[in-house]
Amino acid sequence: MNYEVEELGPIDYLVVEFPGNRMTGEGFPLLVDLVDRGLIRILDLTFVRKDEDGSVSGLEIADLDGDGKLDLAVFEGASSGLLGQDDLEEAAGALEPGSSAGILVYENRWAAPFAAALHRGGARMVASGRIPVPALLAALDSTEAAR
Repeated sequence: MNYEVEELGPIDYLVVEFPGNRMTGEGFPLLVDLVDRGLIRILDLTFVRKDEDGSVSGLEIADLDGDGKLDLAVFEGASSGLLGQDDLEEAAGALEPGSSAGILVYENRWAAPFAAALHRGGARMVASGRIPVPALLAALDSTEAAR
């Protein structure tokens, strides 16, 4: 991949824990839809498991819902090289023993034209972040209670 900065949207990552290694695959059609509609581009998708003894291992793309089809075959080989072993170990550090996680790095393609327009106009990103949903809900509850 050889991209100019102004052609790329913001890059985000998610680490999603599956307690007890229970992956149902329910969210994967929605992820495929986001890719198909051009809203995101998957740069990396990998899975790790944290055993009860704390040891960490990688997981292969598999048939998560038991229907005989590889649920994530469409993402097989999705690897930009952004995720290193240290990233996988850091992600696994957030997991409870006996759990697994999906680690997703993606480009927000929907934002690329906006970012390009800002760049052409001389603007530059000086900060970004994300408000966790529980924090948002707590703030909304607090605001509602104060009324």
